[in-house]
Amino acid sequence: MRVLGVEGTAWCASAAVFDAEADAVFIESDPYEPDSGGIHPREAAEHMGEAIPRVIETALEHARGEYDDRAAGDPPVDAVAFSRGPGLGPCLRIVATAARALAQTLDVPLVGVNHMVAHLEIGRHRAGFDSPVCLNASGANAHLLGFHDGRYRVLGETMDTGVGNALDKFTRHVGWSHPGGPKIEAHAEDGSFVELPYVVKGMDFSFSGIMSAAKAAYDDGVPVADVCFSLQEHVFAMLTEVAERALSLTGTDELVLGGGVGQNARLREMLAEMCAERGADFHAPEPRFLRDNAGMIAVLGEKMAASGDTVAVADSGIDPDFRPDQVPVTWRSGESVARAPGADDDAALRGAEATVEGNGDEVLKRRLAKGYRHPKLDATLRRERTVAEARLLAAARNAGVPTPLVRDVDVAQATLALQFVGECDLAAALTAEHARTVGEHLARLHGAGIVHGDPTTRNIRVSCEVKQSETSMRAVNETSRERPDTPEDGRLFCIDFGLGFNSDHVEDYAMDLHVFEQSIEGTASDPEALVAAVEDGYRAVGDPAVLERLRGIEGRGRYQ
Repeated sequence: MRVLGVEGTAWCASAAVFDAEADAVFIESDPYEPDSGGIHPREAAEHMGEAIPRVIETALEHARGEYDDRAAGDPPVDAVAFSRGPGLGPCLRIVATAARALAQTLDVPLVGVNHMVAHLEIGRHRAGFDSPVCLNASGANAHLLGFHDGRYRVLGETMDTGVGNALDKFTRHVGWSHPGGPKIEAHAEDGSFVELPYVVKGMDFSFSGIMSAAKAAYDDGVPVADVCFSLQEHVFAMLTEVAERALSLTGTDELVLGGGVGQNARLREMLAEMCAERGADFHAPEPRFLRDNAGMIAVLGEKMAASGDTVAVADSGIDPDFRPDQVPVTWRSGESVARAPGADDDAALRGAEATVEGNGDEVLKRRLAKGYRHPKLDATLRRERTVAEARLLAAARNAGVPTPLVRDVDVAQATLALQFVGECDLAAALTAEHARTVGEHLARLHGAGIVHGDPTTRNIRVSCEVKQSETSMRAVNETSRERPDTPEDGRLFCIDFGLGFNSDHVEDYAMDLHVFEQSIEGTASDPEALVAAVEDGYRAVGDPAVLERLRGIEGRGRYQ
């Protein structure tokens, strides 16, 4: 099959031809480059109107000249695929109109492609991976996704702005034109490290604070090269950390990078080093497939057309807010990013930032130095998280939440000696009853002013044999803040408080719930019932205002 793809979601007018038999992609692009500032939607749309016909004609000429397997009068392609969203509405409408007209003229099927899923599928296609975690780092977006139960599930995402747009905000402040990422990369070569905010919440992240701090540092006279260097070191370390957390949560050992920011050499270097350290495979497509391009639209369009996933012209409306988790994935079946958890072994006891070695009734947790992070940033994070975990484990236990006892702390080595608890992670024993209990545990933590920071199904331990019934344990929780020291004092234990902190803000509590529910939605079967059980448990013990705020947080992801 041979498919023509058309792309024009924001700034790059592009057309491509993908020949599936030869696995060959021809791309013709004409990017819009503003004279100053960022992308102006009206000017971008005007550019699309002028450039789209030209790039389509060039792609068609290539198809006619490169291949001689068609009879005279037959169309040079078997389908036309186009970016349906997300993106700028005026640009999307021009692309969609051109694609519809071309499909009707050639009398071939029309395929509507999600731009973000195309960024991820081109990487999976080029890598030959089965079911990787996919990190999309593009201008208006930043997602971690994995395929599960017929859709791409959001494992983590930006809670404010896309990574490319965040970098562009700084470069516009400095007075540089779009795109800002390459300019930051060039200036960073001569820079030195300065401290900036670092915000990771489970597998979600935020860029607003770091961008405000970077602009303030520049205004205060910090050399622009130092700010650029430090922006890269912090922002890309955040993306690499959450990618590793996603690998740990799902159990997969494959990571694919997509999106225009993925052209940055430092980001690719960090991700490659992280994957090498944990024995995972990493793939970043060549640059022509990372920036916005029609090649990825044509490749995914071919997969969709081959599975019969085409669209009638009357139903081919654009969607500027088209999220990747809204796309029914018709071209894949069976495989899942979530690997079935097994008994505790070396892999099961390795988390995203630490290894855990068992020794009888005790485990030694070592926060490993991360080679991908700047040494100063790495030392700070390992020290602060080790101290926070030791303190919050004890505080949580006093609040009536089962946690392992802390037996020793070595801050210099970022090491904790902890009581061994549970026989498996919650991921291997996820039931509605257990989900409800986690909701109760989180409510008790929040009632004591404690935010876990990373409550996922890998950070809850399950004791498979208990000496007390669940009912009696709830009675103990209600009547006493003192916890026995035996592992059998409850079925579920909260562990890994390294991202935790004290807070009295409803927002922080709701974010905790969001992180846990997101870990369920990304990896579990029947996630709706499990999420409902979590909230039932929380509602029974905690403040209903937290659940109200949770609804607001759920609407903050990109294109919600």
